[in-house]
Amino acid sequence: MASTADIRNGLTMEFNNDIYSVVEFQHVKPGKGNAFVRTKLKSVTSGKVVDYTFPAGHKINTVRVERRPFQYLYHDDMGYHFMNNETFDQITLQESMIESVQFLKAGLEVEILFHAVDDIPLQLDMPQSIVAEVVYTEPGLRGDTATNTLKPAKIDTGAEVRVPLFIDQGEMIRVDTRTGAYIERVKS
Repeated sequence: MASTADIRNGLTMEFNNDIYSVVEFQHVKPGKGNAFVRTKLKSVTSGKVVDYTFPAGHKINTVRVERRPFQYLYHDDMGYHFMNNETFDQITLQESMIESVQFLKAGLEVEILFHAVDDIPLQLDMPQSIVAEVVYTEPGLRGDTATNTLKPAKIDTGAEVRVPLFIDQGEMIRVDTRTGAYIERVKS
């Protein structure tokens, strides 16, 4: 059993009959009154973010979690299939456990968060960015790069992202998986 003094970013704990991860925290000692810890917690199972203030010295139940490397294989009516890179065991996850499912493509390396005691998958962590090929976009006008105008483009994962006018069909681009935003053109 830990206390509020042990709270740090990334700590996982039981809270309101769910497992939450600390996104950010702040220890506050006002001039008058007792100290407290202001936190922003993200549910590992549902992705819901809540703000909560713990009084100083409050006891919390920490949960041990493990991150394991997996490779995305394919999707069918059973769910999304992944293979452990070390043991070659395969697991299936439902779409609700994956945040940016539209950016999954075969062979993508991901990390899956497991409850260390129960050995059940809790959440899938995508890489911060992926490299994808633009499979369809309207042609841009030559020399039209002075403005920050964006156009829709479909990438090889099936997702649609907004790209600058100079990006053409067949080019490789880097996309942020958290926001779905275009980052840069990738030279091959």
